[in-house]
Amino acid sequence: MKFWDTSALFVLLTVQKGSSGAAVIFNSDPEVAIWWGTSIELASAAAQLRRMGEVDDAGYARILSKIGPLTQLAEEVQPSEEVRQTALRLIRIHDLRAADAMQLAAALVWARHVPAGVEFVCMDARLCAAAEKEGFTVLR
Repeated sequence: MKFWDTSALFVLLTVQKGSSGAAVIFNSDPEVAIWWGTSIELASAAAQLRRMGEVDDAGYARILSKIGPLTQLAEEVQPSEEVRQTALRLIRIHDLRAADAMQLAAALVWARHVPAGVEFVCMDARLCAAAEKEGFTVLR
């Protein structure tokens, strides 16, 4: 099982740069761990594509229809004081936005704060760098 960041799941759900690589990683091990806010971030990214005119209403609906089945099968890290405190620590030491810090904090909690050998799938450069510094094996 791998921890998947929203950025990697989004390219898995859409056709864009990185989609084929994400599909290879997913097909090699379709068991997914995610942060509880992932479905919200996925829906937000889809809405952004629609607002930018990169997908029409039908394309937007197709992306949304894939989010539920994917996230319902995932192991989901719930919000907790441990995730919050870990995210606060991560913001102090890495160049991360709040949601990325919560993603990485959830991954650390899921890995029981022992990320060595744990795979973190991500397409966001800053988050990848922070995950590597924390000790995850990052798959891009």
